[in-house]
Amino acid sequence: MTEINELKTKEALLEFLPVIKEAFQTVSDEFGFTPENNAGNAAFMTEKSLSALLDKSLCYGLFCEGVPSGFFALESGGNDVWYLEKLSVHPSRRHEGWGRKLMDKAFLEASVLKAKEISIGIINENSVLKKWYEDYGFRETGLKNFPHLPFTVCFMKKPVL
Repeated sequence: MTEINELKTKEALLEFLPVIKEAFQTVSDEFGFTPENNAGNAAFMTEKSLSALLDKSLCYGLFCEGVPSGFFALESGGNDVWYLEKLSVHPSRRHEGWGRKLMDKAFLEASVLKAKEISIGIINENSVLKKWYEDYGFRETGLKNFPHLPFTVCFMKKPVL
């Protein structure tokens, strides 16, 4: 049985810390990120930083056969915009369509919240991920270099229909 449920407690949320860290670790390894050059990357997330996400976001977890397997958070950006954060699928469950199912759930929840669009920020140099988001209907809205990050941030958005 597969379910995507809202995670409303710190205890429920912390079950997903290994999922998020392992999912983001593959990208960190590919791009050479370390806690020194990209401390904010979810591969280096702590219980404290994940718990803080619950204070400002709606968090959702994917359970495959009862096992935590995927995650995303929605954070209000005001003006009917919601930010999609920490979308992740455990590496052992990739290429099974779970990312799309998580995205579908994010857009369903955003529509209930009366959002007009979902916005994301991704690593511009990650062409595979960028294409995946484009294939889902996201469009690039801008690029920005931040002095503390070893990559260019690509901002993308998609209307909530």
